[in-house]
Amino acid sequence: MNESSDNGVQQEPLELLVVAADAGQRLDLYLAKKIPWLSRTRIQQLIEEGAVTTTSSATPRAKDKVEKGLRIFVAIPPPKPAKPQPQDIPIKVVYEDKDLLVIDKPAGLAVHPGAGTPDGTLVNALLARLRNLSTIGGVERPGIVHRLDKDTTGLILVAKNDLAHRRLSDALARREIHRIYWSILLREPRDNVGTVDGPIARHPAQRTKMAVVRQGGRHAVTHYRVLERFHGFCLVECQLETGRTHQIRVHMSSIGHPVLGDSCYGGDIKRAMQLVPPKKQPLLKALSQVTRQMLHARHLSFRHPATGTEMEFEAPLPDDFENILQALRTYGRTS
Repeated sequence: MNESSDNGVQQEPLELLVVAADAGQRLDLYLAKKIPWLSRTRIQQLIEEGAVTTTSSATPRAKDKVEKGLRIFVAIPPPKPAKPQPQDIPIKVVYEDKDLLVIDKPAGLAVHPGAGTPDGTLVNALLARLRNLSTIGGVERPGIVHRLDKDTTGLILVAKNDLAHRRLSDALARREIHRIYWSILLREPRDNVGTVDGPIARHPAQRTKMAVVRQGGRHAVTHYRVLERFHGFCLVECQLETGRTHQIRVHMSSIGHPVLGDSCYGGDIKRAMQLVPPKKQPLLKALSQVTRQMLHARHLSFRHPATGTEMEFEAPLPDDFENILQALRTYGRTS
């Protein structure tokens, strides 16, 4: 029985023969003892992924007891590289020069690798396109000046070198980079303009979510303006004064107006459909096509980190956002 080679490639599956002394043990415990360089958790993952097979006719499970004479085969994949690898993923470049890029990010594309998203990200796409990116963001976030959620579309700024990154980050901290988002919300705010000022931190009970908290959160301010009103919905423009994780989604939900399609913060489609007036079947059909939160980074402006030139960009609404907006304009007018 040999461990993986130095280059991380396992040439052929490990083969184990269960002897009488080991019979009766759980499969995952047995493998953890026989393959000491893998944790029990990793063994369980391999079993779930189908990388463990046996001479038994049944599909192996972690809790199964091994029997004398059973042969077990374990295909150990090579370890995933710590550094993101270049991947040929198409991206829409709105602007590029020797210091920076402005990207119009589509829905479904994570900005950088993280838990549950080891690759297939904007960073992987950038590494395939460019020889150099700034290193300030670290190994997993090269060039990333600010982020967008995976299912949020629109404009994002990327730095090609450390000097540009540092200057852009400083400008962001000074609130000199202006970001304006468009979003479709559930229900209509009473006022046409407003500000949500509430500190944001991890949700005390659901650690994958954020929440407005009374103590211990980071200062967060979102300004909003209603652009159009519909029966049960509205189109708003949101401007960030700060940039916290999920800020717009959390802030608008906290005042009773979650983002349409955002099941994490109360904007799920089932709830949205309950707001549709009777006999508005075309609008219900349009809502049923929504598969993500309707949040789009529409406008981005900043001073160029090298030249000082004022830069301003605007991204058109993606098709899914435009489709639901047109349905609301056609079937959901308040008058």
